[in-house]
Amino acid sequence: MNEQPVTMTNEEVLMHESLTEAQIHKLAKKQVPLKKRVKHGVVTTVIYILCVLMAIVCLLPLWLLFVDATRATTQINQGMSLIPSKYLVTNFNSLIEFNLPILQAFFNSVLISFCSTALSLYFSTLTAYSFVAYRYKGQKAVWSVILILMMIPGQLSMIGFYKLVVDLGMYDTYWPLIIPAVAGPGAVFFFKQYFDANFSKEMVEAARIDGAGELRTFNLVVFPTLAPALAPNAIMGVVGSWNNYMGPLMLISSTEKYTFPMLSQLLKTDRYSTDLGAMALAVFLTILPLLVVYACFSRFIIRGVAIGGGKE
Repeated sequence: MNEQPVTMTNEEVLMHESLTEAQIHKLAKKQVPLKKRVKHGVVTTVIYILCVLMAIVCLLPLWLLFVDATRATTQINQGMSLIPSKYLVTNFNSLIEFNLPILQAFFNSVLISFCSTALSLYFSTLTAYSFVAYRYKGQKAVWSVILILMMIPGQLSMIGFYKLVVDLGMYDTYWPLIIPAVAGPGAVFFFKQYFDANFSKEMVEAARIDGAGELRTFNLVVFPTLAPALAPNAIMGVVGSWNNYMGPLMLISSTEKYTFPMLSQLLKTDRYSTDLGAMALAVFLTILPLLVVYACFSRFIIRGVAIGGGKE
């Protein structure tokens, strides 16, 4: 015999609707067997412990670096310490006395990071848009090339890229560090995934009917809707460009054009390497902007990845 569907009386429906969310959760919890609840609690506790341990492993080097930035050279030579000292101002004054272009290096890093990120965001979204808004011959082949480029390490093309930069007369300029951001396969892939989950053809068709051209439709209609995906990519783009050390080292020779990471590495030379506290402070100042960016905008990274992760 077929089972009859379970029906609820009006009184039961009213009683169910009157329950608060906490009461419903409590009732549902009571229906779960004790053994399963204990198992779930143990698994959750283990996960929390592992997360805490991973956080300690990640944050401990940063804390040790900050502590060394507050210690004198003699204290650092004595061994590791978890307690900050009182020589932070002294180390900063020593760093100033080195007569290094610290502010100029900071400005250079900001300029390169923001220019390259801006170009990457615009042209990567424009490229990804072409894969979802149009259908053309060879589209799959182009997409395959982008996926292949994602898998090729950038170090393999360094020699050829260096020769190209020299031949074009761009050596010791910022252009080779900014222009390549236009063709970032990783960003194109991310935005393509976001478009697959959130692209609205109706909105584009409406703009075309109103007489908007293709580029104007993208700039005024499509691009503003990408804010949830633009935010995490902007953050990761700035961080990646800021941390880039090999590119500027290979293409920049003038000290006044050094980026902040390059200037920090300069302190390892014999002239400055005796002041370990100042060296630690310089390295900490290099990563401090990144820590601030992550602290302020980490939620955008998680939200943007989650939105672009799957189709609705």
